[in-house]
Amino acid sequence: MISLTRNFCIIAHIDHGKSTLADRLLEKTGAIAAHLMKDRFLDSLDLERERGITIKLKAIRLPYKAADGQTYSFNLIDTPGHIDFSYEVSRSLAACEGALLLVDAAQGIQAQTISNAYKAVKQGLFLIPVINKIDLPEADLQRCANQLVAQLGFKKDQILYVSGKTGEGVDQLMEEIVRRIPAPAVCGNQLQALVFDSFYDQHRGVVAMVRLMGGRALPGDKIQLLAAGAVTQIIEAGAIIGGMHSLNSLEAGEVGYLVTGLKDLTQVTVGDTVIHQEHPVSALPGYAPVKPMVFAGFYSTDQNQYLLLGDALDKFKLQDASLTFSKESSLGLGRGYRCGFLGTLHLAIVKERLEREYDLDILLSAPSVNYQVINSKGEREMINRPQSLPSNFQKILEPWILGEISVPEKYMGEVMKLCDNFRGQLMDIVYPSDTNTLRQLLLVYELPLNEMLFGFHSRLESVSSGYGSFDYQLDGYRESDIVRLDILVHKELVEPLSQLVWKEKAEKIGREMLLKLKELLPRYQFAVSLQAVVGANVVAREDIPAVRKDVTAKLYGGDRSRKDKLLEKQKKGKAKMRQFGQIAIDSEVFYQVLSLHD
Repeated sequence: MISLTRNFCIIAHIDHGKSTLADRLLEKTGAIAAHLMKDRFLDSLDLERERGITIKLKAIRLPYKAADGQTYSFNLIDTPGHIDFSYEVSRSLAACEGALLLVDAAQGIQAQTISNAYKAVKQGLFLIPVINKIDLPEADLQRCANQLVAQLGFKKDQILYVSGKTGEGVDQLMEEIVRRIPAPAVCGNQLQALVFDSFYDQHRGVVAMVRLMGGRALPGDKIQLLAAGAVTQIIEAGAIIGGMHSLNSLEAGEVGYLVTGLKDLTQVTVGDTVIHQEHPVSALPGYAPVKPMVFAGFYSTDQNQYLLLGDALDKFKLQDASLTFSKESSLGLGRGYRCGFLGTLHLAIVKERLEREYDLDILLSAPSVNYQVINSKGEREMINRPQSLPSNFQKILEPWILGEISVPEKYMGEVMKLCDNFRGQLMDIVYPSDTNTLRQLLLVYELPLNEMLFGFHSRLESVSSGYGSFDYQLDGYRESDIVRLDILVHKELVEPLSQLVWKEKAEKIGREMLLKLKELLPRYQFAVSLQAVVGANVVAREDIPAVRKDVTAKLYGGDRSRKDKLLEKQKKGKAKMRQFGQIAIDSEVFYQVLSLHD
């Protein structure tokens, strides 16, 4: 019954206890048998457990018997908190009527709390403010409550207090979900469903996670995905209740899955609309596909694994709609794939998951953004790899963004200094008015997108003590002095480290990369030169000294000429090694030099 359905998500800053609270909801409702429960149940990926963050959104149905005697269906969607995965948050919001806005009792309101609150309010969701981790000794409930009132405009009697760890306050929270979050609205009698996630089943093909906006879906129904134009038949309809649980049908307002049987991974697009083939209706509005912001080359260290890497990317794409990729080749690296990501953390997560889940060893090239190049013929080309930069061109344009930074006034000076260092241009400062419930300054900046690759997000979080919330959109292209920076190791070009950078920062970036290489590379029995070059000009140089083997150690006293002969022999050996020796660089070294740990 639709009146007994509640669709909601949990949104918050990273590590504020979303997954732990979800565990308690699973436990309290009995959705998961006690012997199957484990910490952070929804974080099924090893990588999520190690990093302590939720990467993929999950949707699970919880049966809840409320105090009024009715049994409600809670459709819970657990979401990530990091800015790189804000697309996942937007997908979950589109499938919900309400959201639990979670705040850590010890840390208070932080960066993504405000950003996600904005997004939820814009989509018309009903918010329930929840202060979590009240069991911590350092919990400051009064301070957190005051922040929610002052910065987000809630009333104190609207705020709930829970401990996801101990379960305290969770019973009251579930009653408030029933009371405050409305039942889903129905958009007609014909099937109209939003695809908000998907995964690949080896035996049954693509499984689409959907929210039914109208109509119903039954096994055997012929359906069409409007964006892709794909037509298929529903093999199974159901909901995630501990695992995949088959149902007779999915009804309007419900969240569940459709087994499509489709084998072509490109035929299911996140954000697409599912309809009955025989009863066409219009596509659901306001759900634009994600656009990648950062690009990098993925190559296998073993070229025999090229096809395996492509197959892994195909399957991974179905679990991560924000990933894009296409084939590319390189003289130095062989065949690989040019991949697009939401940000550098997203890139790092995808790389690690591919290596773990598909037993691959991936060699990574330097991340880049899309540049527009006007070639010598006046033609416009789009490039995102250094090797594509033509030798002769009229000019190059780089993408700029219009960014909005929400931050408390006391951090304004440090944040403005940070933006200046990242080539930012201040456009406006918006001070909070009496009617503005978000009591923070809004700094409006124009910034080059390229600068986001060099740790902007992590440094913003640092200088604002975690209170800086950053959101941006592309704002066109502008002419810039962009050059190709190459790294030479022992006079050999190391192609994965080549990148396109702003000319005035080439020396600084090159120097930092060389120092990192010097720290990571082993020493050889000959000196190894490290150079950063722009064209024919060396802009930075470091040297790794040779390991000097004491060849005279076994001698005792005796003729000095004997020592001299051995030293000369060692010198000749070193010269030969410099000439014929090859420097092997581990794939992990590339990853660390490119500083992708923001």
